[in-house]
Amino acid sequence: MRVAIYGAGSLGTILGAFISKAGVEIELINRNKAHIEALQTKGAQVTGTMEFCQTVKAYTPDQMSGQYDILFLMTKQQYNAEVVETLKGYLAADGVLVTFQNGLPEMQIAEILGEDRVLGCTVAWGATMKEPGVCELTSSPDALSFGLGAISARRNRHFDKVKELLEHMGTVEVEENFIGTRWSKLLINAAFSGMSAVLGCTFGEAAQPRESRRIVQALIKECIDVCAAGGIRIEPVQGKDIVKLLDYSNPFKKAFSYFIIPIAIRKHAKLKASMLQDIEKGKLTEVDAINGAVSAYGRKVGCPTPMNDKVVKIIHDIEQGKLSPSMDNLKYFS
Repeated sequence: MRVAIYGAGSLGTILGAFISKAGVEIELINRNKAHIEALQTKGAQVTGTMEFCQTVKAYTPDQMSGQYDILFLMTKQQYNAEVVETLKGYLAADGVLVTFQNGLPEMQIAEILGEDRVLGCTVAWGATMKEPGVCELTSSPDALSFGLGAISARRNRHFDKVKELLEHMGTVEVEENFIGTRWSKLLINAAFSGMSAVLGCTFGEAAQPRESRRIVQALIKECIDVCAAGGIRIEPVQGKDIVKLLDYSNPFKKAFSYFIIPIAIRKHAKLKASMLQDIEKGKLTEVDAINGAVSAYGRKVGCPTPMNDKVVKIIHDIEQGKLSPSMDNLKYFS
């Protein structure tokens, strides 16, 4: 069986290091030649909340050959139409592509590959690439978990193997209500990744100050409200019912929601949003697939999303050089 991680940046490198450490052969593929060269010569160096160095197989896309039974997809989803069409030629006839991307990417991928060949995976941990070959794990070791699900009623025959591979790193919850799992991850990304990118800070730093925490709370509330309007049941995250904890309909519940936000994110407090990392590298972000997805669904179900709309606007302004990630951007939410 051939397995590869396509788009092995910080998350993919660390996942690949864990799987390789377990003695399973997996290929790490990335366009960043300096990163691949470092992986080939020095191995994958994991720092942060866990530290180890692991020999891995690493290649650039032009070095790919043959076909794979399982492809883990970790590229930015704004390029999915082109990337997935290319990967289709490298996927075995009964192979499966597992997307780890943010937002709601499965349906677009299924249009190219077919529903039976697509699995979705949510990741409840974070990482940052410090330099080529060196990636920092920014989540607590006891918070390494995945949510795995299918959009087809008939699971691909490699489903159990995918689960087994992921379990070399952390716990895997098989999600029957996968769209609800997607939305629980989207809620976290819209609130914490969105504000991390807007303010130029970590998740924990976004959750602490009064003004920014109020905005995080409002972003969470908008996600919960649009799901309620659309009949979507948001799934728990790592055993915690985030709707029960963070939704509110009266002043007491609102105060409790506000109080618990830093506690809820404490295991991921050091995480810096991938959108912020993209901004720091001069790249375009996935904000349209994160906060923009909340706004788009809100329009569909008739539920206003002014805070998510504002995050999209600010991040686009940052991308265009009109603003910079800064706590000063809090004034735009007034």
